[in-house]
Amino acid sequence: MPNNSQAQRSKIKVQRSDKNQTSNYQKTVFDLEERMAKFGEEIIVFCQSLGVDHISKPILNQLVRSATSIGANYAEANNASSKKDFRNKAHISKKESQETKYWLRMLDKCYPNDRVIIKRFRQEAHELTLILQSIINKLDAKDAN
Repeated sequence: MPNNSQAQRSKIKVQRSDKNQTSNYQKTVFDLEERMAKFGEEIIVFCQSLGVDHISKPILNQLVRSATSIGANYAEANNASSKKDFRNKAHISKKESQETKYWLRMLDKCYPNDRVIIKRFRQEAHELTLILQSIINKLDAKDAN
């Protein structure tokens, strides 16, 4: 995944109460849902840029489906009706991330000239998998107590 989108950052101008001036303070905002949406968008744009043949077409189709499902399922999790529902949706999102890594591996064989960008996408999918697993583990640990 391109470096500029690996870490989503938002600049927030903070109003100083003592002098009523705007400072240059920057706060890092971690928005996992947005990160997943950007990942799906970048996969779509990348896949659209590739030449398609009868072998790559089903792989590209599956890749777009799984990569965009990561964020869709996480968005559903954020609107879950219960903690159990949230966990289940987060788990589905993690499974989609793992599937995305698989399709990226297959895509690497179809487009060897694009290995660098495919490797970046695989790294981002891996990081999303780890983040989602961490969320699931924390929920499971809370339930065990």
